Amino acid sequence: MLWMNKIEFILITLGFLTGIASFIYGVTLTSRGLRAVGSARMKNILATSTRNAFMGVLTGALATVVLESSSVTIIMVIALVNAGLLTFEQSLGVILGANIGTTIGTEIIALDITTYLAIPMLLIGGLILRAKKTRIRQVGISLLGMGLIFFGLAVMSGSLNPLRDYPPLIESLSKLEDPFWGVLSGGLVTLMIQSSSATLGIIISLADQGLITLSGAVAAILGAEIATCSDTLLATIGRSREAVRAGIFHLFFNISTVTLGILFFFPFLELVEWISLDASLPRQVANAQVLFNLLGVLLFIQFIPLIAKIINTVIPNKYGL
Repeated sequence: MLWMNKIEFILITLGFLTGIASFIYGVTLTSRGLRAVGSARMKNILATSTRNAFMGVLTGALATVVLESSSVTIIMVIALVNAGLLTFEQSLGVILGANIGTTIGTEIIALDITTYLAIPMLLIGGLILRAKKTRIRQVGISLLGMGLIFFGLAVMSGSLNPLRDYPPLIESLSKLEDPFWGVLSGGLVTLMIQSSSATLGIIISLADQGLITLSGAVAAILGAEIATCSDTLLATIGRSREAVRAGIFHLFFNISTVTLGILFFFPFLELVEWISLDASLPRQVANAQVLFNLLGVLLFIQFIPLIAKIINTVIPNKYGL
């Protein structure tokens, strides 16, 4: 007897794809609305609040929380560097901060409140869209986007529920226990859907249904950390040497921290479990991303002058890319 018939499998697949589509479109709308409301202000803040590395980290984290995307923040930084409003050295702290800021959204996603937030945000956002003032309409777009994010998460999680006892899927996901395959899978998924936030949403949905372990989830997160550099590297094409250096630093930082994450993979898992206490698996996954990025920033911030010097040597003004 078949575990499920074809119609049930098609319905599950369509439900999951609907959830992903809603989530990605929600991220796009939220980012678009918040950028329209706060982009100019964020540019001014980024250009004036980077006196030292620590201020840069704080500013980058704040900008990412407001703009709802680390990629948007870093691309904006690259544009400011290219325009000469930020130096390459000033941009490094902001890039590190963006990696911390992106974890705030993951912690919110991991809270078991997605179903309760989706409908109110969709309703309020839809009503505000009728406002006459452009700025208020942009707020409505942001709320509508957030509602779609939570709606997409709820749909993804619900669609995966029947698969908790599906042997082929369980067997496939068990391969993520190997850090190499987990990192590769997380990276490929992020490259395909062009959103590390969506990848995290999928991982948390799988964790919510018990379809993935903390080990597999963390490995996939590490892969997403590397793949998310693709957007920022594309943004450096045709830019100044300074802007290219900023993009290379982002790639270098993510590859270095992921390499360390793989080398200390199992001790890191133990640390995540220890700080998470009795938290649910989705919360442990979110905590893992926060801890990973926070430790990475704390480790690298003291070496910013040395890293900047090395990158300046590798990509000099006269030669280079």
